[in-house]
Amino acid sequence: MPLSGLDIYKLLPKTNCRECGFATCLAFAMQLAKKTVGIDKCPYLTEESKRTLEASSLPPIKLVTIGTRSSCLEIGNETVMFRHEEKFHHPCLIGIIIEDNLTDNQIKSELEKINNLKFERIGQKLEISLLAIKQNSASARFIEVVKLISSYGYFNLTLMSNEEEALKGALEITKDKKTLIYSATGENLSWISKLALTYHTPLVVSGQNIECICSLTEELSRQGINDLVIDTGKKSIPEKIWDLTQIRRQALKKSNRSLGYPTLTIIEQDNPYDEAIEAATYISKYAQIILIKGFEAWKALSLLTLRQNIYSDPQKPLQIEPKLYPVGQVTDKSPVLVTTNFSLTYYTVLGEVEASKVPSYIIIVNTEGMSVLTAWAAEKFTPEKITESINKFAIRNTVSHNRLIIPGYVAVMSTDLEEKSGYQILVGPKEATGLPSFLKTLSSYAME
Repeated sequence: MPLSGLDIYKLLPKTNCRECGFATCLAFAMQLAKKTVGIDKCPYLTEESKRTLEASSLPPIKLVTIGTRSSCLEIGNETVMFRHEEKFHHPCLIGIIIEDNLTDNQIKSELEKINNLKFERIGQKLEISLLAIKQNSASARFIEVVKLISSYGYFNLTLMSNEEEALKGALEITKDKKTLIYSATGENLSWISKLALTYHTPLVVSGQNIECICSLTEELSRQGINDLVIDTGKKSIPEKIWDLTQIRRQALKKSNRSLGYPTLTIIEQDNPYDEAIEAATYISKYAQIILIKGFEAWKALSLLTLRQNIYSDPQKPLQIEPKLYPVGQVTDKSPVLVTTNFSLTYYTVLGEVEASKVPSYIIIVNTEGMSVLTAWAAEKFTPEKITESINKFAIRNTVSHNRLIIPGYVAVMSTDLEEKSGYQILVGPKEATGLPSFLKTLSSYAME
């Protein structure tokens, strides 16, 4: 748990020597608490004080990285129980399990389907994060499947095996990928920890209760293995939620270092709807890796959308870049619409403009991510702001007509906007769904 400025001050030499660059040790302590300076600035700290300060500066939940390329994945480093307190920093990973008893052709077919599970929603790309290869066959077959999947393309991988020979052979193939190993238990700890140390890979720790998990993570930490992920095994949904919540609370509220790691859950449901519901539950509370078997497109999109919503910053609305956006094969006669830079507003308007089949321009005004009515009430979507955007994006050099379309909800500003901008203002529909018929009617008239 981070120390306060006064707690830090008690650990300092209190000499006010000024060699740190501050007038007093208290001033230096306050800056240390804000993390604006490092402890190396004080030349007179005792070793014990250094260790205490370094420990207090560690994140309550360890940041764990899977993969080594530009697409590497990070989990952990969370600081709050509830997103409204600040935000959740690293979106949970949704992975798909591939079993090694499938034929090569079946595996290739599944990889192709998984590779196509890519979506775009309000300007962000959503896709499956992880593949988990599960051993059901002999070691040789498991190694063959790992080699096949590794050669197919770059996927971040989890290796699920409890055989030393199988894991060692697989890790030789994936040794440059920082693959996640599943999993260390009390029975295999001696050899699986050696593999994690040798290949520098993160390791899942499995146990049926929190006490067992604590003893395993403490032992692995003593061995120098700190990139750990926790799994409390197969349980009912209420039991699993209890475990996930207690682990998170112990790490954040009690500074329990032995539980200060990301968590993983495996879902084993035959019914795809039950699987989706259980996965959605764990996305909300508090799993950071979720492994499932099914990969239907509807399921992937619904889970990825939920994850996107939960892991967005509640204090910072999703925004798009303010600029002039052409939609379709625009000309200098195309209509020009004005709206805000709230992502949901823009993509809703964009979809309706595309549906109208009328090539148009959309001016996006910087309203700090607010929707139309909210921005108007906050004086972020005003005649002055709109006029400023019109001039900034050089609309007069883009179209030959002199008309702008504004949302119907802000019709009250039309007269003032005409005076300030010099444009003829057309009041559009209040709801975006009315845009297709509005634009089709408008296009029947020549834009002068």
